[in-house]
Formats: sequence, structure tokens, C-alpha cells
Amino acid sequence: MIEVTAPGKLYIAGEYAVVETGHPAIIVAVDQFVTVTMNAARKIGSIQSTQYSDLPIRWTRRNGELVLDIRENPFHYILAAIRLTEKYAQEKNVLLSFYDLKVTSELDSSNGRKYGLGSSGAVTVATIKALNEFYGLELDLLEIFKLAALAHLEVQGNGSCGDIAASCYGGWLAFSTFDHQWIHQQNNCSVTQLLQMDWPGLLIQPLEAPKDLRLIIGWTGSPASTSDLVDQVHQSKEQQQTRYQEFLAESKKCVEQIIQGFLTDDVPLIQQMIRKNRQLLNELSHLTGVTIETTALKELCELAESFDGAAKSSGAGGGDCGIVLFNQKSGILPLMSAWEKAEITPLPLHVYTRCRKEAK
Repeated sequence: MIEVTAPGKLYIAGEYAVVETGHPAIIVAVDQFVTVTMNAARKIGSIQSTQYSDLPIRWTRRNGELVLDIRENPFHYILAAIRLTEKYAQEKNVLLSFYDLKVTSELDSSNGRKYGLGSSGAVTVATIKALNEFYGLELDLLEIFKLAALAHLEVQGNGSCGDIAASCYGGWLAFSTFDHQWIHQQNNCSVTQLLQMDWPGLLIQPLEAPKDLRLIIGWTGSPASTSDLVDQVHQSKEQQQTRYQEFLAESKKCVEQIIQGFLTDDVPLIQQMIRKNRQLLNELSHLTGVTIETTALKELCELAESFDGAAKSSGAGGGDCGIVLFNQKSGILPLMSAWEKAEITPLPLHVYTRCRKEAK
């Protein structure tokens, strides 16, 4: 049996701007995981995910293609990951086989509500990692990222793929997305050729966190759809191009300062720029009419600020999680109590860093 995991993620800064090539974000991998297990099968394989149901979906092959035996399925990311990875395997003259694939996830609450930890990105990465072992493809981290990014874009159509990078690399990352238009123009390239190319604009830079930096995460209990929110901002920006370009420029400067804070162990600078990024996102919200910082997220942030934490929404906002960065441990326990009184759930998450063996 093959068993692999991929961690969830949280955006720390640079949201919305990161969907534009060359505009960085700070992302962190967290120690909650999607796990994929695979066993060899004969003639008929299966895909099972506790995220959707306990009943496996049966599949077989026709003319070398994986085919489901039902018309509709919830496994779009898994299927896209399988299709692209097996296409790559065929280009490497690897004989395709059958297998039973099972997905389990820690990235949702016990009642199935999402925390906003990037479950779709993690399941894409974990599926490709499992197939990499199953077929002996010897993909490196960057190749796994590229395959997962291609699969994710095939399904989602928008987004930066920063969650993919976090699930691949772990730890703290500075990330800038690649030129998506350039990818779409490579129609005549094989998957192998695409993986070998340098992708314009792509930056994946692991960061070492200052020793006094403490990350605290709160969940508002209200799930949000990243794809919908990004679509709404994209539609609104067309009417406000000048102000949107100003937002992009300010976000880039802000995140570059945060990166500098990581490189120089300057926690106060990081906190200052987290507050600046919150302000920029609120200005973007006013510009586009899209609610990024909900009432619950605002309360989460204001309570954190009252205990000297630098706080903001995480990711697309509109619900899900908020993050707080503290200098050492001051104010953390009182904040937890204040959050719980306000019906905000502190999540017991920690930064997940890949072990040396896994990082090879």
C-alpha cells in the first residue's frame, strides 16, 4: 500500500494581488493533512473520499482513458490530477495500471464544513504524490507543483495556485504566480515539455520565520468560496482599473517588506505590514463592493489588536479564518478566551515543515 499526505495552507498576506503575475504573497503550510492511499487493483479501480461520501465511485478504462460509470461526480480535482499525471507517465512509456485510491481529510470540521485550509489544492498534490510513487515517476517538488497547478487550473479556472505551492513545499513561503496566459498558449507542448520549461513569473521562495514570531489562527465558523470571491473582484476591477493597479502596487511593496522582515528577523516590521495589508484589503473591498472582511472577521481582528497582535483576514476572506502574528507569547492566552466568548474558534494549528527525507 502507498500512503502519502499533503498539508493544508493559510494565506498570511498578499491576497487577491497574488492572482496577478509578479505580485507576491506570503503563505504557510499547516499541520492538518489530506491523506491519499493507493492499492493495486485488477481490471476495475475505485476512488473513494470521505470528504464526499463513504461509497466508492467505480471506474474503468476505455481507449487508455479513465472513465467513471456515473454521469456526475464530485472528484474533479482528483480526476484532473490523475489524467495529467498518467498522461505524463505515458509520455515516459510507463504502462498504466489499475488501483484503488482513497482520500481522507483533516481540513474540514467534524460536520464537514470547510475551514478554508486549501483542501482542493492539498488533495490535488496528494493524488499526484501517490501516483508518483505508484508509477515510479521520480518527480521532484517543482514538477509535482507544476502538474498540480495544471490540474487545478483545468478545474478551477482562476486562482494563483499558491495553495498548491504550500502543499508541495511546506513551511513559510513567498510565492508569485506564473503567467497563466503563457501556459494557455502552450497548446502544442507535451506534459513532459511543460514540466521542463521555466514558467514566466513563478516564484517559490522558502522563508525562515523569526524565532519570536507566533502565528495564531481563528475560525469564524462561516465558510467562503474563494473562486466566487476572486471572480467578483475580477469583474469589479475592470471598471476601476486605475485604482486596482494602485492596489496591486501597494500590495507588492507591502509583501516585499514582510519578506524583508523574515530575512532580517524583524517581527515589528512584519506586524506593521500585516496591518497595512489589512488596510489595503479593506480598500479593495470598498473599491469592488466585495465583502472581504466580514463582521466576524472584523471582531476577530479587533480583539487580536487589543492584545497587541497584528491581525487580518486570511485568503479570500468573506468568512473562514483570520490570522494573528504575535511577538513572542504575550497576549495569546487572553485572546483565546476573548475569541471563545465572541464565538470565534481558535484552531490548534501549527506551521508544518517538511522533514529532510520528504524534502528530497
